[in-house]
Amino acid sequence: MREFYPEIEPYDTGMLDVGDGHTLYYEVSGNPDGKPAVYLHGGPGGASSPTQRRVFDPEKYRIVLFDQRGCGRSTPHASEPDADLSSNTTWHLVADIERLREHLGIDRWLVCGGSWGSSLGLAYAETHPEKVTELVLRGIFTLRPIELDWFYEGGAAAIYPDLWEGFIAPVPVDQRGRLIEAYSRLLHDPDQSVRERAGVAWSTWESSTITLLQQPETIERFTEPSFAVAFARIENHYFMNKGWFEPEQLIRDASKLTDIPGVIVQGRYDMCTPAFTAWALHQAWPEADFQMIPDAGHSFEEPGIRAALLDATDRFAG
Repeated sequence: MREFYPEIEPYDTGMLDVGDGHTLYYEVSGNPDGKPAVYLHGGPGGASSPTQRRVFDPEKYRIVLFDQRGCGRSTPHASEPDADLSSNTTWHLVADIERLREHLGIDRWLVCGGSWGSSLGLAYAETHPEKVTELVLRGIFTLRPIELDWFYEGGAAAIYPDLWEGFIAPVPVDQRGRLIEAYSRLLHDPDQSVRERAGVAWSTWESSTITLLQQPETIERFTEPSFAVAFARIENHYFMNKGWFEPEQLIRDASKLTDIPGVIVQGRYDMCTPAFTAWALHQAWPEADFQMIPDAGHSFEEPGIRAALLDATDRFAG
């Protein structure tokens, strides 16, 4: 089974002022003269990581990563008590991607992302198809109510009843009928201990279920309190607003992707973003190469998903 490309360090980093009081951390690695590619991290609020650089051949790609608003090394950070998320929306992020592309002097680029990164990749490509050379997506997520209800309102509890107990534990019993709304209140409570308990519970649930077999190091990273609060706050903010999408928007507008070469990679046993959404996208965008990985969950680090992503970026390296 294939391994990621070797570890590399960025040759350029910076902070980009995108307005509304937000400054985004970005980095560029690989070959300065290579094919441009941008990796869109998950969450929202998950932040970039060094492993994401390794999805691309560093001799052939100019690899761009950035931390979306409110997370990672971007400022201000959503874990701050008075964090204002009003200017943190999908369409702000789509505009940020364009601003970063222009700042780096890139004409067109390959767009790669998984989970929320697939949502943002679809939103960006459907808005700016002329700027996308190829689209490589994994663990498809479009923030439809059926998807949010599955993972955050009790559907996935049928598979993980033990872990579900931990997710609902911070929520008063009389508020468990609408958990996303209840968590919105907890994550903005004036008491820091309440915010942190909620953030850690939310992030523990997600990090414990994104791989076919649990990875303790992933859970540890997700549940560091500052990360957990920012991650949970941003995710919850987007989910409360259904991503600022019209009903079925990302699937409905997939016809705009017809001329963009694409690959859809989906783990058969993905409990976070179940396969029915990837299948709906495949039906709406049949031109893309659809790959159902038979022995994988959600994470891009699972062997079958990792191999499929590497094969896709190698294929498009030109």
